[in-house]
Amino acid sequence: MTIESRYQEIQGRIQCACAKSGRGIEEVLLIGVTKTHPPESVEQALRLGILHLGENKVQEASAKKGIVGEKGVWHFIGHLQSNKVKNAVQIFDQIDSVDSLVLAQEISKRCEMIGKRMPVLMEVNVSGEGSKFGVKPEQAAVLAEQINGLPHLELRGFMTMAPLMEDPMKSRPYFAQLRDLRDRIQQETGLHLPELSMGMSQDFEGAIEEGSTMIRLGTILFGTRPKPTREFFEDSI
Repeated sequence: MTIESRYQEIQGRIQCACAKSGRGIEEVLLIGVTKTHPPESVEQALRLGILHLGENKVQEASAKKGIVGEKGVWHFIGHLQSNKVKNAVQIFDQIDSVDSLVLAQEISKRCEMIGKRMPVLMEVNVSGEGSKFGVKPEQAAVLAEQINGLPHLELRGFMTMAPLMEDPMKSRPYFAQLRDLRDRIQQETGLHLPELSMGMSQDFEGAIEEGSTMIRLGTILFGTRPKPTREFFEDSI
């Protein structure tokens, strides 16, 4: 299958999931996760109108942007190390995985240096899995207010990753938990947190039905990830 045919099929599935939950398809943003895929795949996505792109390596995104140019909206979706922030804030348009005050402060400081205000999402580990990053749910309200108070960050909402399950619909309680947590924090703090980034290739339909506003799709859209090439994966900057 081509990226175009996969995209058409995905659009139909998004529409069905939205219909089940009484939402419009325009309420869900598709982020094409292009990590490990070549610049040609990025160009194809952009031509199809997939303007939001997700990468989890600073060097890889930098190399691809050097080829495709300043097109699209680039989201950093992986675990961002503090020593990569200086370059990340110059390359990315949004950082979707802020999980500590120290990281948030470093992003804000680096953005101040270049005169930029960075939209961010806060990553919450609702599953409690040790293999996943993210703030604990019980600490989310405090961190959200701290991030919101930083002058060069704009906190737009939360992000999470559900456990990988054979039955993707069993992921729904984790998505519902994040939605309920967001709703409670909004009510208690007065923060405006419109975005919920949850749902990937294996479970995006259930995420949409539980209120996701952003889904991160890689393999289901671009196909099997190719073997990494040295050009893009020496994360030296």
